[in-house]
Amino acid sequence: MDLFDQKKENKSLTSLIFERIREDILNGRYAPGDKLVEIKLADELGVSRTPVREALKQLELDGLVDNIPNRGVVVKGITSEDIDDILTIRLCIEGLVGQWAAERIEDFEIKELQEIFDLMEFYTSKGDVEKIFELNTRFHETLYKATKSRYLEGVLKDFQLFIRQSRNNSLKAEGRIDFALEEHREILSALKKHDQENTRKALTKHISASNDNIKHLI
Repeated sequence: MDLFDQKKENKSLTSLIFERIREDILNGRYAPGDKLVEIKLADELGVSRTPVREALKQLELDGLVDNIPNRGVVVKGITSEDIDDILTIRLCIEGLVGQWAAERIEDFEIKELQEIFDLMEFYTSKGDVEKIFELNTRFHETLYKATKSRYLEGVLKDFQLFIRQSRNNSLKAEGRIDFALEEHREILSALKKHDQENTRKALTKHISASNDNIKHLI
């Protein structure tokens, strides 16, 4: 199956299955309360039951499923309370991203962010929300990488993933893409100067506005 063409990334079979099922949960293919049957998943994916079993254990550790005695593995998904918690935690630590990124960012990363921003500006003029969402994710993940902290990067990339649908919907609110573009402009301007305080403020302002928009939607 096409899933396993991703071997070029040197990921294990269990990791690929984990990512596929996680994607299906976050995209709503599996709704909260749905039962995930090991043998059925193995058959659908064309693999043995062992990597599926291991992937389900990882999903349980991530809090996306529950293994309930006498019932089996059941989808928990991401609740509105989970999203609210993630938004609150994210706001608290994004300021640190701004400080560390401004301090540690390299020239090639600033160039990459500028290229992403230029594309965001172009697609904002076209009103292409789906493309803007993709570029927005790339912009923030480049920022996380610029902190040179793999732990901070890992946590925030997971947060981005878990609230992806909410983030995407928030960009569709009237006028949001224009405001978001200007917020990214401020972040990039401060980063170019390696201004830690103003990068922190600009990023916190952007995340706060995004959070408010998401909370309004949910």
